[in-house]
Amino acid sequence: MKKDNKKVIYWLLTGCFLIFIMVVVGGITRLTHSGLSISNYKLISGTIPPMNEVEWESAFDLYKKYPEYQKLNNQFTLQDFKDIYFWEWFHRVIGRFIGIVFLLPFIYFLITKQLTKPTLKKATLLLCLGAFQGFLGWYMVKSGLVDNPDVSHYRLAAHLTTAFITFAYTFWVALDLIFPNKKEIHKPFKNLILWGLAVLLIQIIYGAFVAGLDAGWIHNHWPMMNEGKFMHETVYTEQIPTYRNFIEGKSGVQFVHRILAFIVVGFIISIYIKSKKLKLTTYQSKGINALLIIVGIQFLLGVFTILLQVPVWLGVAHQVGAFFLLSAMTFTLHRFSK
Repeated sequence: MKKDNKKVIYWLLTGCFLIFIMVVVGGITRLTHSGLSISNYKLISGTIPPMNEVEWESAFDLYKKYPEYQKLNNQFTLQDFKDIYFWEWFHRVIGRFIGIVFLLPFIYFLITKQLTKPTLKKATLLLCLGAFQGFLGWYMVKSGLVDNPDVSHYRLAAHLTTAFITFAYTFWVALDLIFPNKKEIHKPFKNLILWGLAVLLIQIIYGAFVAGLDAGWIHNHWPMMNEGKFMHETVYTEQIPTYRNFIEGKSGVQFVHRILAFIVVGFIISIYIKSKKLKLTTYQSKGINALLIIVGIQFLLGVFTILLQVPVWLGVAHQVGAFFLLSAMTFTLHRFSK
Protein backbone atom coordinates (compact mmCIF):
# COMPACT_ATOMS: atom_id res chain seq x y z
CA MET A 1 0.00 0.00 0.00
CA LYS A 2 1.46 3.35 -1.04
CA LYS A 3 1.42 6.11 1.54
CA ASP A 4 -0.14 8.52 -0.98
CA ASN A 5 -3.17 6.25 -1.28
CA LYS A 6 -4.01 5.98 2.42
CA LYS A 7 -6.64 8.74 2.46
CA VAL A 8 -8.35 7.33 -0.62
CA ILE A 9 -8.31 3.81 0.86
CA TYR A 10 -9.84 5.03 4.15
CA TRP A 11 -12.49 6.89 2.14
CA LEU A 12 -13.41 3.77 0.18
CA LEU A 13 -13.43 1.50 3.24
CA THR A 14 -15.61 4.04 5.08
CA GLY A 15 -18.00 3.82 2.14
CA CYS A 16 -17.98 0.01 2.44
CA PHE A 17 -18.84 0.23 6.15
CA LEU A 18 -21.68 2.70 5.53
CA ILE A 19 -23.14 0.51 2.78
CA PHE A 20 -23.02 -2.38 5.25
CA ILE A 21 -24.96 -0.31 7.80
CA MET A 22 -27.39 0.70 5.05
CA VAL A 23 -28.05 -2.96 4.17
CA VAL A 24 -28.59 -3.88 7.84
CA VAL A 25 -31.07 -1.04 8.39
CA GLY A 26 -32.71 -1.88 5.06
CA GLY A 27 -33.19 -5.45 6.27
CA ILE A 28 -34.79 -4.26 9.51
CA THR A 29 -36.99 -1.87 7.52
CA ARG A 30 -38.21 -4.72 5.34
CA LEU A 31 -38.73 -7.23 8.15
CA THR A 32 -40.67 -4.72 10.29
CA HIS A 33 -42.80 -3.80 7.24
CA SER A 34 -41.74 -0.16 7.58
CA GLY A 35 -40.77 0.54 3.97
CA LEU A 36 -43.98 2.26 2.88
CA SER A 37 -44.43 4.47 5.93
CA ILE A 38 -43.04 7.54 4.13
CA SER A 39 -44.93 7.96 0.88
CA ASN A 40 -43.08 11.00 -0.47
CA TYR A 41 -39.47 11.14 -1.59
CA LYS A 42 -38.38 14.73 -0.96
CA LEU A 43 -34.59 14.89 -0.99
CA ILE A 44 -34.05 17.76 1.45
CA SER A 45 -37.20 18.23 3.53
CA GLY A 46 -37.60 14.47 3.86
CA THR A 47 -34.38 14.32 5.86
CA ILE A 48 -36.03 16.07 8.81
CA PRO A 49 -38.67 13.93 10.58
CA PRO A 50 -41.89 15.39 12.01
CA MET A 51 -40.94 17.62 14.93
CA ASN A 52 -44.28 18.09 16.70
CA GLU A 53 -47.71 16.50 17.06
CA VAL A 54 -49.23 18.52 14.22
CA GLU A 55 -46.51 17.39 11.80
CA TRP A 56 -46.90 13.78 12.94
CA GLU A 57 -50.65 13.92 12.35
CA SER A 58 -50.04 15.37 8.90
CA ALA A 59 -47.56 12.58 8.03
CA PHE A 60 -50.01 9.97 9.36
CA ASP A 61 -52.86 11.46 7.31
CA LEU A 62 -50.69 11.17 4.19
CA TYR A 63 -49.95 7.52 5.03
CA LYS A 64 -53.70 6.85 5.31
CA LYS A 65 -54.17 7.73 1.64
CA TYR A 66 -52.20 4.71 0.43
CA PRO A 67 -52.98 0.98 0.09
CA GLU A 68 -50.83 -0.27 2.97
CA TYR A 69 -52.93 1.61 5.54
CA GLN A 70 -56.24 1.09 3.74
CA LYS A 71 -55.83 -2.66 3.16
CA LEU A 72 -53.52 -3.82 5.96
CA ASN A 73 -52.93 -1.32 8.74
CA ASN A 74 -56.22 0.56 9.14
CA GLN A 75 -56.17 -0.36 12.84
CA PHE A 76 -52.91 1.59 13.32
CA THR A 77 -52.66 4.29 15.96
CA LEU A 78 -50.34 7.27 15.64
CA GLN A 79 -47.82 5.48 17.88
CA ASP A 80 -47.87 2.42 15.62
CA PHE A 81 -47.16 4.71 12.67
CA LYS A 82 -44.26 6.37 14.52
CA ASP A 83 -42.69 2.96 15.13
CA ILE A 84 -42.57 1.99 11.46
CA TYR A 85 -41.76 5.55 10.33
CA PHE A 86 -38.44 5.52 12.22
CA TRP A 87 -36.81 2.66 10.30
CA GLU A 88 -37.73 3.97 6.85
CA TRP A 89 -36.62 7.49 7.82
CA PHE A 90 -33.33 6.17 9.24
CA HIS A 91 -32.76 4.09 6.10
CA ARG A 92 -33.20 7.14 3.87
CA VAL A 93 -31.02 9.37 6.03
CA ILE A 94 -28.16 6.85 5.89
CA GLY A 95 -28.55 6.72 2.11
CA ARG A 96 -28.21 10.50 1.86
CA PHE A 97 -25.28 10.49 4.27
CA ILE A 98 -23.52 7.90 2.10
CA GLY A 99 -24.04 10.20 -0.89
CA ILE A 100 -22.32 13.04 0.96
CA VAL A 101 -19.49 10.79 2.18
CA PHE A 102 -18.83 9.62 -1.37
CA LEU A 103 -19.27 12.94 -3.18
CA LEU A 104 -17.45 15.54 -1.02
CA PRO A 105 -14.18 13.58 -0.57
CA PHE A 106 -14.34 12.68 -4.28
CA ILE A 107 -14.40 16.39 -5.16
CA TYR A 108 -11.56 17.06 -2.69
CA PHE A 109 -9.40 14.24 -4.09
CA LEU A 110 -10.16 15.46 -7.61
CA ILE A 111 -9.12 19.04 -6.86
CA THR A 112 -5.97 17.98 -5.00
CA LYS A 113 -5.12 15.45 -7.74
CA GLN A 114 -4.90 12.48 -5.37
CA LEU A 115 -6.72 10.14 -7.75
CA THR A 116 -4.82 8.33 -10.47
CA LYS A 117 -6.54 8.05 -13.84
CA PRO A 118 -7.61 4.40 -13.27
CA THR A 119 -8.88 5.17 -9.74
CA LEU A 120 -10.71 8.26 -11.02
CA LYS A 121 -12.59 6.15 -13.58
CA LYS A 122 -13.50 3.57 -10.93
CA ALA A 123 -14.58 6.24 -8.42
CA THR A 124 -16.77 7.91 -11.07
CA LEU A 125 -18.46 4.56 -11.70
CA LEU A 126 -19.00 4.21 -7.94
CA LEU A 127 -20.77 7.57 -7.84
CA CYS A 128 -22.99 6.48 -10.73
CA LEU A 129 -23.81 3.22 -8.92
CA GLY A 130 -24.69 5.19 -5.77
CA ALA A 131 -27.00 7.52 -7.68
CA PHE A 132 -28.63 4.56 -9.43
CA GLN A 133 -29.14 2.90 -6.05
CA GLY A 134 -31.00 5.97 -4.79
CA PHE A 135 -33.20 5.93 -7.89
CA LEU A 136 -33.98 2.23 -7.37
CA GLY A 137 -35.00 2.97 -3.78
CA TRP A 138 -37.55 5.50 -5.00
CA TYR A 139 -38.65 3.19 -7.83
CA MET A 140 -39.15 0.34 -5.36
CA VAL A 141 -41.22 2.37 -2.89
CA LYS A 142 -43.34 3.74 -5.73
CA SER A 143 -44.48 0.20 -6.61
CA GLY A 144 -46.21 -0.16 -3.24
CA LEU A 145 -48.17 3.09 -3.40
CA VAL A 146 -50.61 2.28 -6.20
CA ASP A 147 -52.83 -0.80 -5.72
CA ASN A 148 -50.77 -3.49 -4.03
CA PRO A 149 -49.82 -2.66 -0.40
CA ASP A 150 -46.37 -4.13 -0.88
CA VAL A 151 -43.37 -3.31 -3.03
CA SER A 152 -42.53 -5.30 -6.15
CA HIS A 153 -40.19 -8.15 -5.26
CA TYR A 154 -38.41 -7.55 -8.58
CA ARG A 155 -37.69 -3.94 -7.62
CA LEU A 156 -36.69 -4.98 -4.12
CA ALA A 157 -34.23 -7.49 -5.61
CA ALA A 158 -32.81 -4.83 -7.94
CA HIS A 159 -32.42 -2.39 -5.03
CA LEU A 160 -30.75 -4.92 -2.72
CA THR A 161 -28.54 -6.50 -5.37
CA THR A 162 -27.30 -3.11 -6.54
CA ALA A 163 -26.35 -2.31 -2.93
CA PHE A 164 -24.36 -5.54 -2.70
CA ILE A 165 -22.67 -4.92 -6.07
CA THR A 166 -21.85 -1.33 -5.12
CA PHE A 167 -20.26 -2.57 -1.90
CA ALA A 168 -18.30 -5.31 -3.69
CA TYR A 169 -16.98 -2.90 -6.31
CA THR A 170 -16.04 -0.29 -3.68
CA PHE A 171 -14.19 -3.01 -1.77
CA TRP A 172 -12.49 -4.14 -4.99
CA VAL A 173 -11.26 -0.60 -5.78
CA ALA A 174 -9.90 -0.31 -2.21
CA LEU A 175 -8.14 -3.68 -2.62
CA ASP A 176 -6.55 -2.46 -5.87
CA LEU A 177 -4.91 0.32 -3.86
CA ILE A 178 -4.05 -1.81 -0.83
CA PHE A 179 -2.40 -4.46 -3.03
CA PRO A 180 -0.88 -2.53 -5.96
CA ASN A 181 1.48 -5.32 -6.99
CA LYS A 182 0.56 -8.17 -9.32
CA LYS A 183 -0.97 -11.24 -7.74
CA GLU A 184 -0.19 -14.88 -8.32
CA ILE A 185 -2.69 -16.21 -10.83
CA HIS A 186 -4.06 -19.66 -11.49
CA LYS A 187 -6.62 -19.05 -14.25
CA PRO A 188 -8.75 -22.26 -13.96
CA PHE A 189 -8.98 -21.76 -10.20
CA LYS A 190 -9.84 -18.09 -10.65
CA ASN A 191 -12.64 -19.11 -13.04
CA LEU A 192 -14.01 -21.48 -10.39
CA ILE A 193 -14.17 -18.58 -7.94
CA LEU A 194 -15.86 -16.43 -10.61
CA TRP A 195 -18.55 -19.09 -11.11
CA GLY A 196 -18.98 -19.30 -7.35
CA LEU A 197 -19.43 -15.51 -7.21
CA ALA A 198 -22.01 -15.63 -10.02
CA VAL A 199 -24.06 -18.29 -8.22
CA LEU A 200 -23.78 -16.32 -4.96
CA LEU A 201 -25.19 -13.21 -6.67
CA ILE A 202 -28.10 -15.23 -8.05
CA GLN A 203 -28.68 -16.57 -4.53
CA ILE A 204 -28.70 -13.00 -3.18
CA ILE A 205 -31.31 -12.08 -5.80
CA TYR A 206 -33.45 -15.04 -4.73
CA GLY A 207 -32.99 -14.06 -1.10
CA ALA A 208 -34.53 -10.71 -2.04
CA PHE A 209 -37.35 -12.53 -3.87
CA VAL A 210 -38.05 -14.53 -0.70
CA ALA A 211 -38.09 -11.33 1.36
CA GLY A 212 -40.24 -9.43 -1.14
CA LEU A 213 -42.83 -12.19 -1.38
CA ASP A 214 -42.78 -12.96 2.38
CA ALA A 215 -41.93 -16.51 1.31
CA GLY A 216 -40.00 -17.25 4.50
CA TRP A 217 -43.21 -17.60 6.49
CA ILE A 218 -44.29 -20.79 4.70
CA HIS A 219 -42.76 -24.30 4.57
CA ASN A 220 -41.05 -23.77 7.90
CA HIS A 221 -39.40 -27.17 7.96
CA TRP A 222 -35.94 -28.40 6.97
CA PRO A 223 -34.55 -30.22 5.05
CA MET A 224 -38.01 -31.12 3.74
CA MET A 225 -40.83 -28.71 2.98
CA ASN A 226 -44.38 -29.28 4.24
CA GLU A 227 -45.74 -32.83 4.58
CA GLY A 228 -42.24 -34.28 4.52
CA LYS A 229 -41.76 -33.49 0.83
CA PHE A 230 -38.45 -32.30 -0.58
CA MET A 231 -40.39 -30.45 -3.32
CA HIS A 232 -43.92 -29.61 -2.23
CA GLU A 233 -46.51 -29.66 -5.03
CA THR A 234 -47.22 -25.95 -4.50
CA VAL A 235 -43.70 -25.31 -5.81
CA TYR A 236 -44.96 -25.89 -9.36
CA THR A 237 -48.76 -25.47 -9.09
CA GLU A 238 -49.13 -22.07 -7.42
CA GLN A 239 -48.74 -20.02 -10.63
CA ILE A 240 -49.66 -20.44 -14.29
CA PRO A 241 -47.70 -20.89 -16.54
CA THR A 242 -45.34 -23.16 -14.61
CA TYR A 243 -42.17 -21.08 -14.97
CA ARG A 244 -43.75 -18.22 -13.02
CA ASN A 245 -43.73 -20.41 -9.91
CA PHE A 246 -39.96 -20.05 -9.77
CA ILE A 247 -39.89 -16.25 -10.01
CA GLU A 248 -43.24 -15.19 -8.53
CA GLY A 249 -44.63 -18.09 -6.49
CA LYS A 250 -43.83 -18.13 -2.78
CA SER A 251 -43.24 -21.89 -2.64
CA GLY A 252 -41.25 -21.98 -5.88
CA VAL A 253 -39.03 -19.05 -4.95
CA GLN A 254 -38.31 -20.51 -1.52
CA PHE A 255 -37.49 -23.88 -3.12
CA VAL A 256 -35.00 -22.29 -5.54
CA HIS A 257 -33.42 -20.39 -2.64
CA ARG A 258 -33.03 -23.67 -0.73
CA ILE A 259 -31.41 -25.45 -3.71
CA LEU A 260 -29.08 -22.54 -4.48
CA ALA A 261 -27.86 -22.66 -0.86
CA PHE A 262 -26.58 -26.20 -1.44
CA ILE A 263 -25.00 -25.15 -4.75
CA VAL A 264 -23.19 -22.20 -3.13
CA VAL A 265 -21.89 -24.48 -0.37
CA GLY A 266 -20.82 -27.00 -3.00
CA PHE A 267 -18.86 -24.38 -4.94
CA ILE A 268 -17.06 -23.16 -1.84
CA ILE A 269 -16.19 -26.67 -0.67
CA SER A 270 -14.88 -27.34 -4.18
CA ILE A 271 -12.80 -24.13 -4.03
CA TYR A 272 -11.39 -25.20 -0.66
CA ILE A 273 -10.51 -28.75 -1.81
CA LYS A 274 -8.90 -27.63 -5.08
CA SER A 275 -6.91 -24.93 -3.27
CA LYS A 276 -5.07 -27.65 -1.34
CA LYS A 277 -3.31 -28.61 -4.58
CA LEU A 278 -1.98 -25.08 -5.11
CA LYS A 279 0.83 -23.11 -3.57
CA LEU A 280 -1.03 -20.23 -1.94
CA THR A 281 0.03 -16.88 -0.58
CA THR A 282 -0.99 -16.02 2.98
CA TYR A 283 -3.84 -13.78 1.82
CA GLN A 284 -5.12 -16.33 -0.68
CA SER A 285 -5.21 -18.97 2.05
CA LYS A 286 -6.95 -16.63 4.50
CA GLY A 287 -9.58 -15.71 1.90
CA ILE A 288 -10.42 -19.34 1.14
CA ASN A 289 -10.56 -20.29 4.84
CA ALA A 290 -12.87 -17.33 5.49
CA LEU A 291 -15.15 -18.49 2.67
CA LEU A 292 -15.49 -21.95 4.20
CA ILE A 293 -16.22 -20.65 7.71
CA ILE A 294 -18.67 -17.94 6.64
CA VAL A 295 -20.65 -20.16 4.25
CA GLY A 296 -21.10 -22.71 7.06
CA ILE A 297 -22.43 -20.02 9.41
CA GLN A 298 -24.61 -18.55 6.66
CA PHE A 299 -26.12 -21.95 5.83
CA LEU A 300 -27.05 -22.51 9.48
CA LEU A 301 -28.53 -19.01 9.73
CA GLY A 302 -30.68 -19.76 6.70
CA VAL A 303 -31.93 -23.04 8.17
CA PHE A 304 -32.86 -21.46 11.51
CA THR A 305 -34.45 -18.47 9.79
CA ILE A 306 -36.84 -20.86 8.06
CA LEU A 307 -37.44 -23.08 11.11
CA LEU A 308 -38.19 -20.10 13.40
CA GLN A 309 -40.37 -18.29 10.83
CA VAL A 310 -38.12 -15.30 10.21
CA PRO A 311 -37.74 -13.45 13.52
CA VAL A 312 -36.43 -9.95 12.74
CA TRP A 313 -33.03 -10.43 14.42
CA LEU A 314 -32.40 -13.72 12.61
CA GLY A 315 -33.56 -12.41 9.24
CA VAL A 316 -31.15 -9.48 9.61
CA ALA A 317 -28.35 -11.83 10.72
CA HIS A 318 -28.94 -13.95 7.60
CA GLN A 319 -28.70 -10.86 5.39
CA VAL A 320 -25.51 -9.80 7.19
CA GLY A 321 -24.13 -13.30 6.59
CA ALA A 322 -24.71 -12.87 2.85
CA PHE A 323 -22.86 -9.56 3.05
CA PHE A 324 -19.82 -11.12 4.74
CA LEU A 325 -19.86 -14.05 2.32
CA LEU A 326 -19.82 -11.66 -0.64
CA SER A 327 -16.95 -9.76 1.03
CA ALA A 328 -14.91 -12.95 1.43
CA MET A 329 -15.66 -14.02 -2.15
CA THR A 330 -14.64 -10.58 -3.49
CA PHE A 331 -11.40 -10.61 -1.48
CA THR A 332 -10.52 -14.15 -2.57
CA LEU A 333 -11.23 -13.41 -6.23
CA HIS A 334 -9.09 -10.29 -6.02
CA ARG A 335 -6.16 -12.31 -4.66
CA PHE A 336 -6.35 -14.59 -7.69
CA SER A 337 -6.81 -11.80 -10.26
CA LYS A 338 -4.27 -9.99 -12.41
